[in-house]
Amino acid sequence: MDMIEALRKGAAQGQMLIREGPGPAMAYAQALARSGGYAAALDRLGVRPGDRVAVQAEKSPEVLLLYLGCLRLGAVFLPLNTAYTPAETAYFLQDAEPALFVSATVRSTGSCSVPHMSPDRLAQEAGEAEFDDLSRAPDDLAAILYTSGTTGRSKGVMLTRGNLSSNAAALARTWCFTPDDVLLHPLPVFHTHGLFVATNTVLAAGASMVFLTDASTDAIFSAMQRCSVMMGVPTHYIRLLADRRLSPSSTSGMRLFICGSAPLSAATHRAFARATGHDVLERYGMTETSIIASNPCAGERRAGTVGFPLPDVVVRITDTATGRPLPQGDVGSIEVRGPNVFSGYWRAPDKTARDFREDGYFVTGDLGRFDPDGYLTIVGRSKDLVISGGLNVYPAEVEDAIDALRGVVASAVVGVAHPDLGEAVVAVVSISEGTAETEDSLRAALRPVLAGFKLPKRIIFMAELPRNAMGKIQKAQLRATLAGLFPLPDPKPPD
Repeated sequence: MDMIEALRKGAAQGQMLIREGPGPAMAYAQALARSGGYAAALDRLGVRPGDRVAVQAEKSPEVLLLYLGCLRLGAVFLPLNTAYTPAETAYFLQDAEPALFVSATVRSTGSCSVPHMSPDRLAQEAGEAEFDDLSRAPDDLAAILYTSGTTGRSKGVMLTRGNLSSNAAALARTWCFTPDDVLLHPLPVFHTHGLFVATNTVLAAGASMVFLTDASTDAIFSAMQRCSVMMGVPTHYIRLLADRRLSPSSTSGMRLFICGSAPLSAATHRAFARATGHDVLERYGMTETSIIASNPCAGERRAGTVGFPLPDVVVRITDTATGRPLPQGDVGSIEVRGPNVFSGYWRAPDKTARDFREDGYFVTGDLGRFDPDGYLTIVGRSKDLVISGGLNVYPAEVEDAIDALRGVVASAVVGVAHPDLGEAVVAVVSISEGTAETEDSLRAALRPVLAGFKLPKRIIFMAELPRNAMGKIQKAQLRATLAGLFPLPDPKPPD
């Protein structure tokens, strides 16, 4: 079911869409009228089907309504992180060439001659209106989301209407959503997790949500009393675990906790289960594919795994060099094919061609393996693989061992240039306040569980690990910070 069809169905059934949030509650019928107003306003402003609408605005119901209005008009929604600098924003505007830039300030446009309107002004222009939705095909573009750009210039990921609707329908089934569910939504809406995974799943199920603009632990505990499902990132669960209010009683009204956007450590998974009786459901996805795999709603949710491929999604593990499929249990490149997979990178056909196999599989850049029961485990990004003394070290394996140690809050393992080994395994660790662990004590605790070549050569303590807006640890930043930790010999002068 297309997302606008889902919106109309919810309106016909008298469902609530937003029960709480900034501003008054909103029924599906109101969202239908308001999104119609946005579609009509965009049309009056000269936006045409296929045109991009760039949006850099704080989280609010109006952003969701604008997204739905774009779908109804056939425009392409382009959300931008509000933390981007003017220079970063100018790059996205130059690359995407939107027909309209919706932002609270014009300074972010830099030298770009893009028509601009503030979110408040556009909301006033929109109002409520009947709108005859333009007929669009599943292969038509619905959105462009720019990747984080950790390995170079960000690329625009082109997501079709079919990508979004197929994934939403699969998730609503996989996560057992019903119209009675109320989603606790603490996520930003410039990212695929908060905008598409969360809100589209709610729409597909005819469910409702508490739309939090305050993602503090206090706000989450308060909202939990009126919700049945939460979608969060590891940081949310780590902070909940550190709060004495977390208990079976405080989570008794919840049926499901879902975690994504970054790996949830097996230690955090087990600690949350002990504290609440709830096994967090971890899933796996990326901007280019939305959700690929998920632990089951009903069935065993295995700590450290991301479960099974979604219906109609095919995942295979291949040799990173040859692309040859590998036997079950072997670690290799994760490749995926299905209706969820994006149509390509915006104006980057060469990169698109490099990331797809001839038979249509998308090469995710992640490394993983399937266990005998079919559960998928992610062992890291291919670019994060550490080759120490010629031996492969998968950071996730070392991180799991570290996270299981007493007092450890979070860890990240990276490779750092080493004069003898090529790369040395280095762990960056955050420990809880008052913990007396040292580098030597942690290394001693790891020796019985890790082979010598996997044992970190150094353990560096940080109060907080660097993370992006979705809670993902920024390993590129850590590698840059740690460069020079092991001095390399000066190159010999030529003879």
